[in-house]
Amino acid sequence: MRLRVLVAGAGAVGSVVGGLLARAGHLVALLGRRPHLDAIAARGLAIEGLWGEHRARNLVVAASVEELAGPYDAILLTVKSYDTADMLAAVAPFLAADGSAIALQNGLGNVERVAAAVGAERALGGRVIFGAVVPAPGVVRVTVFADPIALGSAVGGVAASEERARAWTARFASAGIPTEHTDALQAHLWTKVFYNAALNPLGALLGRPYGALAADDDGRAIMDAVIDECFAVARARGVAPLVPDADAYRAIFYGRLVPATADHRSSMLQDLERGRRTEIEAINGCIWRYGCEAGIPTPVNATMTRLVRFRERS
Repeated sequence: MRLRVLVAGAGAVGSVVGGLLARAGHLVALLGRRPHLDAIAARGLAIEGLWGEHRARNLVVAASVEELAGPYDAILLTVKSYDTADMLAAVAPFLAADGSAIALQNGLGNVERVAAAVGAERALGGRVIFGAVVPAPGVVRVTVFADPIALGSAVGGVAASEERARAWTARFASAGIPTEHTDALQAHLWTKVFYNAALNPLGALLGRPYGALAADDDGRAIMDAVIDECFAVARARGVAPLVPDADAYRAIFYGRLVPATADHRSSMLQDLERGRRTEIEAINGCIWRYGCEAGIPTPVNATMTRLVRFRERS
């Protein structure tokens, strides 16, 4: 079945997912910025890197919501976390009554905003732990891949959204996007925050790839402390991560996740280099904020947040 899909935020990750869905036969519209969209309109979208070489030509492009023509069977939310609320307000009216809004973003709080905007039955989310870049307009490259997307219902126990999550998991996978269904989405999202909170700001502040951070004793000590704080806050909020404790997570983190992304440069570093706002508030800042609410000290996450804020302002 050919479904209508809107990618709300056609940067690197959104373009990869949208392009592969288009190659699988779905009718995909990309909402994003020019000149990337102009190049796609002229020559199609080239996808390269770890998931193979592909070209998608049957894509609709739009630089503003006024150019959209819904309704859409799915809206993929792939903007930065700080743009979630504004983007949802703009695109939620285009979602079909039986459609799905799927948050594929970094940080915490996004799936909750999606559920509030479109209702629990239509709200899905995915833990995304692959990385991509736009090396040139009209081209996206998958550069790192640690695990398949974990796709599930934004609100557990809602039968309609669980059914939709399984259906979209199958569609993603059949399009060549490594994806697995989960009935524990929050556990996946929080466990990814452990990864991002440890690596992203430190890589941004020091200008080093992830493997170099883990190879240094001081870098490792800072990341260990970030992970300890994240685990304490998760437990205080009643979240059960995918692993039993911080030590078990660190074994996976240093043993598999960091080696798989050792050459990756932090997305926060890339944002700072381009003079853009980072997602620090949805990652370390969120851990700091939740910690304050629960009475859990998070001095390292607070310091990371303050330092990245300073870099943003300067």
